[in-house]
Amino acid sequence: MRRADRRPGMLMRGVTGTYTRTQMILHWVSALLLFSLFSLGYYMTGLPKGAPGKGQWVNLHKSLGLTAALVIAWRVVVRLHRPAPAPLAGLRCWEAELARITHRLLYMCMVVMPLSGYLGSSFNQYGTRFWGIPLPRWGRVDSALQHLFYTLHGMTAYLLLGLVVLHVAAVVKHQWFDAQRCMQRMLPRRHEHAP
Repeated sequence: MRRADRRPGMLMRGVTGTYTRTQMILHWVSALLLFSLFSLGYYMTGLPKGAPGKGQWVNLHKSLGLTAALVIAWRVVVRLHRPAPAPLAGLRCWEAELARITHRLLYMCMVVMPLSGYLGSSFNQYGTRFWGIPLPRWGRVDSALQHLFYTLHGMTAYLLLGLVVLHVAAVVKHQWFDAQRCMQRMLPRRHEHAP
C-alpha cells in the first residue's frame, strides 16, 4: 500500500527505477564475497600460529579478497557511468541522507580493505599469491609497516561489517515495515499478472 500523505520532512520523488542487470549481479557477487571473507577471516584468525592448514586458509582469504577488489573496481567504473536510481519515494530527508552517507562509506571500505590487506602482505616474508600466481611485493620485509596495514585492514573490516548490518537493517525496515518494495530494485523484474 502506498502512502498518499506528504508529511513534513519527507523526500517525495517520482517513480523510482531499478538498478541495471550488471549492477544487480555485481551487488550480489560482492555480497557473497564479503560474507565468505568475513567468515573465513573470523575462522583463520582464531587458529593458532603454525596450525596445520592455516597457510592455505590465509592464501584462500587473500585470493578471495583480491577477487573482491576486482569486482569492487568494476562496480566503481559502472557506478561512474550509470548512477544509482533515485531514492525510494516517501523517504524522510534524514533517511535519504543517511543512505547516501552509508553507501559512500561502504564503497570506501570495500576499496580500503583489500588494498590494505595486499599492502600488509607486501611487507611480510610470505607475499601474496592470487589463486596460485605470485604477485609483486611493494617493499622489503618490514614488521612495522606490515602491522600498520594489517591494523588498518582489521579496523576497516569491523567498520564495513557494521555498515553492512546497518544496510541490511534499513532494507528490512523499508521492505517489511514500510512496504516500500526496496528489494525489488535489486532483483530482476518479473512480469506481474493482473488480478
